[in-house]
Amino acid sequence: MSRKAKLVFIGVSTGGSSIMKIFPRWSDTLGLNCELVGVDLPLRAPAESYRRVLRAIIDDPAVKGALITAHKIDLLRACRDMFNEFDHYARICAEVSCIIKRDGRVQGLAKDPISSAQALERFVPPNHWNESRRDVLCLGAGGAAVGISVCMAEAHPGDGNPRRFLLADVLPERIRSIGRIHERLDTPVQFEYHLSRSAADNDVLLHGLPAGSLVINATGMGKDKPGSPLTPAARFPEQGLIWELNYRGDRDFMRGALAQAAALGLTIEDGWMYFLHGWTEVIAEIFALELDDSVFSDLSAVAAEFRP
Repeated sequence: MSRKAKLVFIGVSTGGSSIMKIFPRWSDTLGLNCELVGVDLPLRAPAESYRRVLRAIIDDPAVKGALITAHKIDLLRACRDMFNEFDHYARICAEVSCIIKRDGRVQGLAKDPISSAQALERFVPPNHWNESRRDVLCLGAGGAAVGISVCMAEAHPGDGNPRRFLLADVLPERIRSIGRIHERLDTPVQFEYHLSRSAADNDVLLHGLPAGSLVINATGMGKDKPGSPLTPAARFPEQGLIWELNYRGDRDFMRGALAQAAALGLTIEDGWMYFLHGWTEVIAEIFALELDDSVFSDLSAVAAEFRP
């Protein structure tokens, strides 16, 4: 039997992720003969921690690549000199969600804009952004927010764009970083940046949204850390689209939206399809696979058994 390949998963609490149960089944389905190895780091870990992990990936010949969650911006910031090349989105977004080792070279890719667009297509109605003045409020300005905002700013002709894209975060450096990324884009979207000191600050931003707006929880609250970025008194926009990026954990943000769904006509999506697209995009890149709709449907069916 040939030696098993390795795919490294860099996260915060990788052992709790459904992918640890799903990936072995996917490996069999796709014929990869590969095991998934989780590496946990605290949020905003020291630079030397990221460099140590990437050096271990580079030095292990069995490792084919890695997927990064929660650390996409910080890992690139700490390890830029250890990569040989970056893709288009990694350069624009200043983050890396996928590492590939190929022909002795280390490649850094940012797949979030692509997987974000795929996930959005599944619950945002066609022409939604063409019909009226609708906004996006993204709570959190980290790696997930970067990918989502870039994909929505670069919408294809005919799909339309939101009027405004508001971002709120507790860290000024996150706000400054994502603002520099948006300066590189040619887009009609008006970006606004808000330093949010409390959930009550986020409630104020929520209150100002027009009907049909999209509200995103990209803070990690409800999974990586407890609570919600909104207070219990928060009121979502009528006919709003509510996207909880978490697919596991307490998800207080989503529970708050569910309590208002019938009265306000809300469409609520959790992070499950976002999770699946994120993983399958990286797997396709690392193992040079063509994953069409049929293969994705097969992988989704396998994963459904392990959905929390």
